[in-house]
Amino acid sequence: MKVAVVGATGLVGSTMMRVLEERNFPVSELIPVASERSAGSKVTYAGKEYTVVTAAAAIAARPDIALFSAGGSVSLELAPQFAAVGCRVIDNSSAWRMKSEVKLVVPEVNGDTLTADDMIIANPNCSTIQMVMVLHPLHQHYGIKRVVVSTYQSVSGTGHNAVAEMMAQRAGSKEHHVYPHQIDMNVLPHIDVFQDNGYTKEEMKMALETCKIMGDESIKVTATTVRVPVSGGHSESVNIEFRKEYELDDVRAMLSTTPGVIVIDNPDMNGYPMPLHAEGKDEVFVGRLRRDFSQPDTLNCWIVADNLRKGAATNAVQIAKLLHNNGWV
Repeated sequence: MKVAVVGATGLVGSTMMRVLEERNFPVSELIPVASERSAGSKVTYAGKEYTVVTAAAAIAARPDIALFSAGGSVSLELAPQFAAVGCRVIDNSSAWRMKSEVKLVVPEVNGDTLTADDMIIANPNCSTIQMVMVLHPLHQHYGIKRVVVSTYQSVSGTGHNAVAEMMAQRAGSKEHHVYPHQIDMNVLPHIDVFQDNGYTKEEMKMALETCKIMGDESIKVTATTVRVPVSGGHSESVNIEFRKEYELDDVRAMLSTTPGVIVIDNPDMNGYPMPLHAEGKDEVFVGRLRRDFSQPDTLNCWIVADNLRKGAATNAVQIAKLLHNNGWV
């Protein structure tokens, strides 16, 4: 199978290649794609060196699947061109997520909605993916009325330059170019651009994408997204109001048997999820499970995941695997 990775030299693109290799995806030919500036550079996959090519060269090679992580404007321009030559596109940007004709997929939640006709498939926002992994089984049993979420998102979500800038600041630099303020020794309640309603685009992504993935527009979601000086791994404080009564032991048992979710919830032993737990792992970790004593039928929890893996690359590869298992590629 010919597999193109568009944005192969970036953090998510390189992680996509790593996950493809780890999961033994049936790649007969890898086509790493980047901008013209990066074309000709080398990447390594499964012990073999590959030359990075331009998008035009990749399209001419007619790949079977293209994993995109190259930004929204690139995806809007190139995804239809790849699809036109029979290539299925799995796009990690926000470009296609809210288009009605495009599926927004987390395989464990709504992978069954994919069909043979889906040529462009959207990979959700990293923070949304890890949240819906926990919300989905709970919604099936209790019905979710409202979600209030505050995120603690690592700088790797912004890319190589953000990680480098934070580490430079940690070494004494006072310069900042990636973020509007210094990120090391600081917390920024600002991810993506501010909208007319006072929310950021990232916060609105979480609200809109959750409803689309869960297939229920009645779920109310309000978010505050925050950048923290952590190199990798996103964390979330999530308050979930149900339509029915619940028992905490039942919630814990349910999440413990949910594929892709690991419960770490032992406060007596200081046991709770942290970015260090999630680093390099594909699972979503949940803990600090407790009843909200301020109102009925409401649960508090803490959710952590590796944003480059399940939050991006792994989810995309899982979608590719679904397409392959169904015989569509």
